[in-house]
Amino acid sequence: MFMHFTRQVALAGALTMGALGLFGMPQAYAATEIQEVTSPGGITAWLVEEHALPFIVIEAGWEGGTLQDPSDKTGLGYMMAGLMNEGAGDLDSQAFQGELERLATNISFGASRDRLSLSFKTLTENRDEALELLRLSLTDPRFDQDAIDRIRGQLKVAIIRDAESPDKIAADAWYAAALADHPYTRPSKGTLETIATLTRDDLLAHCTRLLAKDNVKIAVVGDIDPESLKTLLDDVFGGLPDTSPLPDVAQAEVNPRAQLEVIQRDMPQSVVLFGHAGIAREDDDFIPAYVMNYILGGGGFSSRLMTEVREKRGLAYSVATYLYPLRHAALFIGQVATENERVSESLDVIRGEISRLAAEGVSAKELADAKTYLTGSYPLRFDTNDKIAGQLIAIQEADLGIDYITRRNGLIEDVSQEDIKRVAARLLGADNLIVTVVGQPEGLEAN
Repeated sequence: MFMHFTRQVALAGALTMGALGLFGMPQAYAATEIQEVTSPGGITAWLVEEHALPFIVIEAGWEGGTLQDPSDKTGLGYMMAGLMNEGAGDLDSQAFQGELERLATNISFGASRDRLSLSFKTLTENRDEALELLRLSLTDPRFDQDAIDRIRGQLKVAIIRDAESPDKIAADAWYAAALADHPYTRPSKGTLETIATLTRDDLLAHCTRLLAKDNVKIAVVGDIDPESLKTLLDDVFGGLPDTSPLPDVAQAEVNPRAQLEVIQRDMPQSVVLFGHAGIAREDDDFIPAYVMNYILGGGGFSSRLMTEVREKRGLAYSVATYLYPLRHAALFIGQVATENERVSESLDVIRGEISRLAAEGVSAKELADAKTYLTGSYPLRFDTNDKIAGQLIAIQEADLGIDYITRRNGLIEDVSQEDIKRVAARLLGADNLIVTVVGQPEGLEAN
C-alpha cells in the first residue's frame, strides 16, 4: 500500500535483478507454462517454474476487499492491509521490517474494492526464513496500537487529500450516481469519522473473517519446483481458517437514465467522467467489446476519441474509455479534462463518436490495426516475474481457465466487424450517459 515507502524502495533495489529479467522477450510469453499444484492440505496454486535466477514471487488475492467493510466501519480493510506487515508474532514493526531488509524480502498488502492482495518476493537462499515472516503476517499479525495510530494518521492525510482532488471528487460522485447506495459507493479508505473508531479488535476479527483458504487465489513464479511448492502452501497458508463467513453481496444495478451533475470548483479546467453500464467479464461478448473499446477510446493516440477530441479539435490533452468489470457490477467509463469553456463541445464530440460507432461499427482497417496491437502487445504482460504472477491471479479470479494465455490471442483474432457492430449496438449509448463534471464548465446545466 502506502506504508514503508523508503524501505520498500531500498528492497526493490535488492530485488531488481529478479524483477527485471527472469524471462526474455518475446520468449517470456512462449515460455509461460502454467502448472496447477495442490498441496496435501488441499490448497491450490498456479506455478510457473523458472530456475535461471534464484528468485521467487508469490501473489495472492482474497475475494472480498473493501466491499466487505461494515457500513459503519468503512476503511477497515484498507487499514488492515496497511498493518499486515507492521509486525507479526514476536516481532514488532521495527523488528519485522528489519528482518525483511536483512533477507532482501518484500511483503506488502493492498486492498481494492473486490480483493485483498498479497505480494511476496525473496531470493531462493533466504526462502525459508522469508516464508516464516510471511506465515506470521498472515496468521499472527500484531496490530500494535502504535502501528495502528501511525497508519490511522497516514489514512487521515490521504482522506483529506482526496477531499480536495478533482479526480477523486468526480469519481465518488459518478459512482454514487451510477450505483446508488450499493457498497461499491462506500469510501475504500473510510472517512475521518469511521477510521477514528477502528480498534485492534475490529482488525483482528476482520482479518480472521476475510483471510481464509476457500476464498484465496495463489500464483507462484520462479525458482521452485511443484513438490517444494506443496510444502510451502501448507506451511504458509495452512494455518488460515478453512472457510470465510463473508456475506453475499448483491449485484449492482447501474442507473439506466442519463444524468448530468456539475460540482462547482474554482479551477481553469474541468474534470469529466462519463459512462453507463458495461459488460461482465464472463459474458461471451466481452472480447468483442474489449476490441471495440480499444478502437473507441482505449487505444491511446490511435483511438477515435483521441483523434476527434485532441488531434482534430485540440479540445483536450487526453480522453479515454475503459471497460471496468467488477465482481458485482459491470461498467463502461470514460474521462476527459479540458478548459471550462470547451467542456460542452468536448461532450458533444464524445457523444457523437459513441453514437456513430453504435450505429455503424468499425472499418476493416480499424479492426485489423486493433488486432495487431492487442495481440502483439500481449507478451509484454509476461516480461517480469511480477507481471506473470499478476496475470495468473487475474486469470484465476476471472475463471478464464489455465489455458487462457494460449487461447487469448485467438479470441482476439476471431472478432469480426459484425461482432463489433452487434456489441456496440448492445453496449454503447450516448443518450443514457451518466456525466459528472468538477470545475466551472460553461454552458452545462445539471439535470
